[in-house]
Amino acid sequence: MDQSAEYDDKFSRVVPVMRRRRLSEIDEGSEDIKYWLSRTPAERIAAVTFLISQTLKKGERMDKTIVVRRKLHE
Repeated sequence: MDQSAEYDDKFSRVVPVMRRRRLSEIDEGSEDIKYWLSRTPAERIAAVTFLISQTLKKGERMDKTIVVRRKLHE
């Protein structure tokens, strides 16, 4: 087996995760905040950048006129 086929076998499977709960028990906002606070600042920035890139047309650049740059400390 070549290396690329071995890599595909290891990493190409997506395992579904399901949790069964009542709708009245779900607080998505709280769960979202807990999740994003558990990520590093770099991961959060990467996620926001990815979401913004999904809205841009091909070749279009992000408008950075209102972006404030700060150095991240990890």
